[in-house]
Amino acid sequence: MTTPITSTQDLHVQAMSPLTPPIVLREQLPLTERAAQTVLKGREAIRRVLDGRDERLLVIVGPCSIHDETAALEYADRLADLARRVEETLLVVMRVYFEKPRTTVGWKGLINDPHLDDSFDMQTGLRIARRLLVAINEKGVPAATELLEPITPQYLADLIAWTAIGARTTESPTHRQMASGLSMPVGFKNGTDGDCQTAIDALISARAPHAFLGIDAEGRTCVVQTRGNPWGHLILRGGRGGPNHSPEQLADAVARLNAANLPARVMIDCSHANSNKNPAEQGRVFRSVLKRTLEEPPPERHLLGLMLESHLFPGNQPLTSNRAALRYGVSITDGCIGWDETESLLLQAHQEWRAHLRSRYTAAFTSA
Repeated sequence: MTTPITSTQDLHVQAMSPLTPPIVLREQLPLTERAAQTVLKGREAIRRVLDGRDERLLVIVGPCSIHDETAALEYADRLADLARRVEETLLVVMRVYFEKPRTTVGWKGLINDPHLDDSFDMQTGLRIARRLLVAINEKGVPAATELLEPITPQYLADLIAWTAIGARTTESPTHRQMASGLSMPVGFKNGTDGDCQTAIDALISARAPHAFLGIDAEGRTCVVQTRGNPWGHLILRGGRGGPNHSPEQLADAVARLNAANLPARVMIDCSHANSNKNPAEQGRVFRSVLKRTLEEPPPERHLLGLMLESHLFPGNQPLTSNRAALRYGVSITDGCIGWDETESLLLQAHQEWRAHLRSRYTAAFTSA
């Protein structure tokens, strides 16, 4: 006897939990005047660096992922002070990453699982993320993040100065379309294979108008129509074959960008495969790329900026069921460099870049 079909959908769905609409969360945790100014000034400064009007280096620096609100705020306080000390030469933006893409399984970030216990209280995760972004921007520190879930921007994008599309999602049509409507500059990372063509294709796509399914501020499903985002750029982060920040690989990326009629500006991610996933190597990559850039004449400078994964203390730690056992200020995802090394790298870069700019201006004035 044939069993009658009683349902053809949601066969593997355990539950569905409604979320507070984005507009409600934004009203409960509003964008303050101070925070808005930080976002607007940060975005404009990044755009000026992108198109060459500002000769500073863009430095995206901060924890691999945020899992502890207190530690994140302490890091932001330290970074606010350091950013002021180097603002003549470096435009410093804090990594505030709440969403973590996974090749297989694992902790997916603070928004997905804020209590670190597989309870998946995403309503609380979104609330903590927005509250933290408001606080960081009020300190005068622009925020950078990776946007993974397509509805997340409705909850958080008004507080973000720069965002990334990661190596696992840079080929995704959904993320390219989402990027085409974002209000801030967007960096596309090369694919996990290390080749940059996927990201270049993504840049072309994101600069074009799109229409796709999304949600509005009230949480209603809608058709989103975009104008295209002209402020995209390439990030080299290495791949399965190893690092891809050598002079030859950078020249290849620049040639491909030129062939596609895209701005030939490239950011180097000093972590991930470019450091062979060894946080101790990040500093070496940072110094090496900076040294090469300092040796290039101005018309040949294609380096837009650098990325560092950094926390209060170096290394990382496994996520266990005993949250009280976690060490304060230490990453629970990728290993990071500690604050002392972060400060040293940025101060050194500041001194070297300032000397470089001053020598150029002196030479220009003398020749005139």
